[in-house]
Formats: sequence, C-alpha cells, structure tokens
Amino acid sequence: MTIDDRITEIQDKIERKVGGIGRGKYTRILRMARKPTREEYIKVVLITGFGIALLGLVGFVIYLILGVYFPIP
Repeated sequence: MTIDDRITEIQDKIERKVGGIGRGKYTRILRMARKPTREEYIKVVLITGFGIALLGLVGFVIYLILGVYFPIP
C-alpha cells in the first residue's frame, strides 16, 4: 500500500464520518432554530455584559488584594 493509497483511505473515512452530520437530530435542531426577537437579543446582551463586568470586577478585586498583601518590591 503506497502513501497515496493510505492518505486516500484516511480522507474517505473522514468524509464518511462528516457526511452524516447534516442528517438526523442535527437537522431537526437547525430547522427549529430561528432569529431571536429584539427583546431576546437585548436580554442576552445584558446578561452577557453583566457576566463580563462581574468577572472583571472579581479579577480587579483579586489584583487589589494581592497588591496590598503581596506587593512587588
């Protein structure tokens, strides 16, 4: 078996596995998907923004605590 035959065989295996993605349960999910309404979009943006701000605040507090108790000389 040459290297070309092995590469072709591997590529065929990958294509067979990937070829089934559009069928079955994934197709159902994609058909059910829809564009969010303006209200839904605003809620998602606000919740995401709040989460990012909260994580930033926690990181800043940790930075301040470490700066007070373990200052870099």
